Amino acid sequence: MLIAIIIGGVLGYLIGDFLGMLIGAGLAYWLVRRLRRSLLGKLVQTQRQFLDSTFAVMGCLCKADGQVTQDELEVSRKLWERLRLNETQRERARASFTRGKSSDFDLDAELETLRQVTKGQRVLLQMFLQVQLAAITADGAVHPAEHEMFLRIARGLGCSEAEIQQIEAMLRGGGAQAPGATSGLSLEDAYRVLGVDASASDAEVKRAYRRLMSQNHPDKLAGKGLPENMREMAEQRTREIGNAYDLIKKTRDHQPA
Repeated sequence: MLIAIIIGGVLGYLIGDFLGMLIGAGLAYWLVRRLRRSLLGKLVQTQRQFLDSTFAVMGCLCKADGQVTQDELEVSRKLWERLRLNETQRERARASFTRGKSSDFDLDAELETLRQVTKGQRVLLQMFLQVQLAAITADGAVHPAEHEMFLRIARGLGCSEAEIQQIEAMLRGGGAQAPGATSGLSLEDAYRVLGVDASASDAEVKRAYRRLMSQNHPDKLAGKGLPENMREMAEQRTREIGNAYDLIKKTRDHQPA
């Protein structure tokens, strides 16, 4: 802000001496404050819609097989705890989950709204899908109707088959586990997580790892609209990316030359 005020003051001085400097600096200050409020408002709107859509789609997805199991309900409650939602936010989450379970819920419209507010940012949408997949696997079995709807949701958000495989691989490897839990990634899934083939060179694997770590940095995601409540999940995602890279590197280091 200070730099903008100085620039505004200098330009004002060149145009109208001392009085122009004051006017220019004041105008610059007003413009910066207004821009900040606008950006902050849009960020809050994105975060609120992200949470609303998370629970609405979760309700729809959990009912895809004709019923919402107790395990699936428990996942939604645990998610409230994990996200440290306050009572007002929990009420919104309950209302959104119920809205998603209703027979007249428009899934496609909800997905389009989410795409618009997130501006189609891939990493945010992948985080969204990771939460949905965790919900339908909560009872230990994924009904074919649930999996089919999950694929419909992923494709509706514009995800590629490779991105879907990456999310599923992360979950199989323990992406929904608590911090500190041992990763159960297979080598095949580790390559899926990084989005590279087993034939990729060491340099290609490292580039993929660094790119994903940069894209998924919690601070960067927060700036794009990920609710602060979901920071722990973003950190968990980066841990799983790190686990995948470590497994590939360790395996390759122990292979005969």
